[in-house]
Amino acid sequence: MVTLFKRSAKPNTRQLKKYHKIVKEINSLESRYQAMSDQELQDMTLDFRHQLEAGAKINTLIPHAFAVVREASKRVLNMRHFDVQLIGGLVLAEGNIAEMPTGEGKTLVASLPAYTRALERKGVHIITVNDYLAQRDFDQIGQIHRFLGLSVGLNLPTMNTVEKAQAYQADITYGVGTEFGFDYLRDNMAQSNREKVQRPYHYAIIDEVDSVLIDEAKTPLIVAGKTKASAELHRIASLLAARFKDGIDYDYDDETKATSLTDAGIEKVEKAFGVDNLYELEHQTLYHYVIMAVRAHVMFKRDVDYIVKDNKVMLVDMFTGRPMDGRTLSDGLHQAIEAKENVPVTEENKAQAQITIQNYFRMYPSLSGMTGTAKTQEKEFNEVYGMDVIQVPTNNPRARIDLPDRVFRTVEQKYKEVAREVAKHHEKGQPVLVGTTSILQSEAVAEYLAAENLEFQLLNAKSVEQEVALISQAGQLNQITVATNMAGRGTDIVLGEGVQSIGGLHVIGTEKHESRRIDNQLRGRSGRQGDPGSTQFIISLEDDMFKRFAKEDVEKFEKKISLSEEGEILNKDVHELTERTQRIVEGSHFSMREYNLKLDDVINDQRKIIYDLRNRVLEGNEHFDLLKMMVADAADFLISDTLPEDGDYEPVHLQKLQAELEKLLKQPVELPHNASKRKKIDEAVAPALEKTNQLIEAFADNKRVDATIPAVMKSYIDQMWVKHLETMSHLKEGIGLRSYQQEDPMRIYQREGLELFAGNFQGLRYSISSELLGFLHMLEKEEDQ
Repeated sequence: MVTLFKRSAKPNTRQLKKYHKIVKEINSLESRYQAMSDQELQDMTLDFRHQLEAGAKINTLIPHAFAVVREASKRVLNMRHFDVQLIGGLVLAEGNIAEMPTGEGKTLVASLPAYTRALERKGVHIITVNDYLAQRDFDQIGQIHRFLGLSVGLNLPTMNTVEKAQAYQADITYGVGTEFGFDYLRDNMAQSNREKVQRPYHYAIIDEVDSVLIDEAKTPLIVAGKTKASAELHRIASLLAARFKDGIDYDYDDETKATSLTDAGIEKVEKAFGVDNLYELEHQTLYHYVIMAVRAHVMFKRDVDYIVKDNKVMLVDMFTGRPMDGRTLSDGLHQAIEAKENVPVTEENKAQAQITIQNYFRMYPSLSGMTGTAKTQEKEFNEVYGMDVIQVPTNNPRARIDLPDRVFRTVEQKYKEVAREVAKHHEKGQPVLVGTTSILQSEAVAEYLAAENLEFQLLNAKSVEQEVALISQAGQLNQITVATNMAGRGTDIVLGEGVQSIGGLHVIGTEKHESRRIDNQLRGRSGRQGDPGSTQFIISLEDDMFKRFAKEDVEKFEKKISLSEEGEILNKDVHELTERTQRIVEGSHFSMREYNLKLDDVINDQRKIIYDLRNRVLEGNEHFDLLKMMVADAADFLISDTLPEDGDYEPVHLQKLQAELEKLLKQPVELPHNASKRKKIDEAVAPALEKTNQLIEAFADNKRVDATIPAVMKSYIDQMWVKHLETMSHLKEGIGLRSYQQEDPMRIYQREGLELFAGNFQGLRYSISSELLGFLHMLEKEEDQ
């Protein structure tokens, strides 16, 4: 990672002093670049690259490179970077996170480090949260870079391999984070190097970094192949699960979302399907279908977690409120939801490749990000990604007023108050934005507003097409907008004429989110660039967060509760209850992400071994050496696996080993019958291995063999990896059940995962060696005839 400055104990104040110093230098260069013609300014790109080739360090070029970008931006977009935007750019260039409030022009900030690091000719990736923003920034900010002679690419899911490869070859590439991750996985499933699209990673800038690296980090990226699901079994399991009762037939933990069948539930399943023991190995599949059906009924709510559109179940991103087209749940859970909703049951997804967001982005040697809200999660950013959060000063002082939360006893009382508040602000023409945490909630708010005869725009995942247009209009006179908290993230809300004088945009939050960051983002919709504005949360003790994470605390609190006529809680310590609950939720989510990352770290080491081997096969320069190595390793493993460790070799061991080696090497192997040392065995096997190597070398110039070796190797590697991912998934499912062994489940997973991989990897080497040696012996016979 490029480090321009040493990290200090108080990064913010000390770093800012250093940044201000560099900003002064950039400002002093402004008149020099202003005086240049377009051509002279454009020639600076070549000049900078020559300096780098001559050995100059990238950080020495930063003041001049930033000054050139600022001048180009003035000429191309008629936008001049403010000093605070230069500071944001310096934070990013250093590989840290720039925390900049909404409306401070984060998009323009990225143009500075993107240009600077692109001078190294190794590629810069600019990650956005959706395709719309990637396209917008490619079109707009890309103009600056194109003017300065850099190539700019756009990576979209709809592109073919050739288009994607071109996008990745560009100096700067825009796209959505998950798509970059999927391309990495697909590259490692490619049948030849020509099918690969990415080049080695260099530097990435992540816009809305908290959304990409934290909110989305709970779900791993999975490339799946289709396998036929039993629609009938899913439907029967669903009918059964619909009759099950919580606490009687199954146990469900609201906080961790863990679901398990009780003895009564197991009895009902056994009776319904006519089986004696559900836990027997032969009934494993049946158990899997039933538990997935129960999860579909208790964990997933229609219009909250998913919507049904055109007879299809579409998952909803809980952070953006958008439907995730093409994304499905794995392990039969998606099919269980389809059976519950009585829509056609699609084919199941079987993981062929997977990686967590964390492990994907940790592959970049240098990573940076921008957001309006990151400080509350600084510890996680630092521990997982090695990035500090630097709070960048605002260009204009903030004029927004954040009013204290108002907490009501019931949901109904809360919604009535929300409608009254909206009406009160609407009366004077002030625009109001009501933020909700789900589609269901946004529709509930809409009903209460309609009851007050208020006209409003309802914006949720069902109307995603108009999202950006509607959000950008939310600051106009008399406008009322109801939206999920994250709708149109990255879109500026500009105040309409006359709105400033009546207090700017008023934002109402109807439920505390499971992360304070998301609440802050909702607040940040108002008061951009020093505009006036106000925000307030109106919540209730019946909200999801309290129900899931603070049941007991709420019960205690209710004993001393004091209410107004409208049901508003008057106790001062209600705010303490809210804050404590939110901190508990954040801690719980952090633990979940940490746990998932630890699980993936086990697979990550294995993935590196498999992908490295696969890449060596695709490179195609060492097929024959690889085969020789695999044969030697497979033979070595057979010897270790067959003979006792204590060196007490019986004739029966030696006979078995001889048979196994002959099966592998496809030729006679002479072993001494009285050998008692491993060394003697190795010496006896050496001539057979030497003969095998000679056979392999004899076909070194044979085109048919040259094509067959990589094809066989790739096929076995891919089969082994898919099978291994499935076994690891089942191991993970069963780990929790074994905590009674008084051993840390993570330790069990690490140990058994390693054993599984060692066994599967040996199986891989054996299968490849055995098949290819059989093929070579067959060719040898053909040549002899």
